[in-house]
Amino acid sequence: MKKVKLADHLEISPLVHGHWRLLDWKLSDQELLKLTQQIVELGITTFDHADIYGNYECEKQFGNALAIKKALRNKIKIVSKCGIKLVSDKFPERQIGYYDYRYEHIISSVNNSLANFRTDYIDLLLLHRPSPFFNPEEVAKAFSHLKQSGKVLHFGVSNFNPRQYEMLSSYVDDPLVTNQVEISPFCLEHFDNGNMDFFLEKRIKPMAWSPLAGGKLINPEGEKGQRIFKCLAEVADELDIEHIDKIIYCWLLKHPAHIIPIIGSGKISRIENAIEALDIDMSMEQWMKIYIASVGKKLP
Repeated sequence: MKKVKLADHLEISPLVHGHWRLLDWKLSDQELLKLTQQIVELGITTFDHADIYGNYECEKQFGNALAIKKALRNKIKIVSKCGIKLVSDKFPERQIGYYDYRYEHIISSVNNSLANFRTDYIDLLLLHRPSPFFNPEEVAKAFSHLKQSGKVLHFGVSNFNPRQYEMLSSYVDDPLVTNQVEISPFCLEHFDNGNMDFFLEKRIKPMAWSPLAGGKLINPEGEKGQRIFKCLAEVADELDIEHIDKIIYCWLLKHPAHIIPIIGSGKISRIENAIEALDIDMSMEQWMKIYIASVGKKLP
């Protein structure tokens, strides 16, 4: 599986395994290790986390699994995020959920993630969401400290628009390497807000969270979901593809922005479907047919 280059010293797999729902898979540490090894053997070597996932527990379980076979750490890339503070029983003093990008919080969050993963470094740290209270000088200071200490090798963002990305880029020493946003045939937000054009202009390869729209494209509800599902099924029939999810992943992978889908499943068969999508040859007309089905009207 050919790697995707995000920076001079950072190459990741063209598909990423996401651990947002890791606890829902009900795996023991040994079972998670086995799944991780299977995924790596299939060619997916990048794993996506965030400090808050699983009420602050997912990083820790992944770290427990890696600790069983420490050599596996050298074969993978770990992505994590910080900045969101959840209302949680782990923080009883916290009255509301909010975003925090102060220097102290970024450093503290990364140190906690390192302890959870039982590793000395994170390959890629993302700021989880833009905040209405955001001091880029503090963020830049935190990034500089983390880079110089070797605790984080590369930096990026998640859910930022082009102006927010450019604003932060103007403050930090090292270029931001990606933006993780929601992209799917159901969610065209970033085709409309200028992000896709921005990615192409700046040669930024975006990561796509929720590529299956949280199941809305597999088990459609409502007129829009049914409309897109019907189109996906038609394209699948034209290409003689059995599983709809392969068509969805192919639609993302086909785009010239080099979208990197995040697969949030603990089932190896679902992961294999995503991998097989790398080899599907979808025509431009088929791609546009799916896009138009999502928009709900003909192109002007």
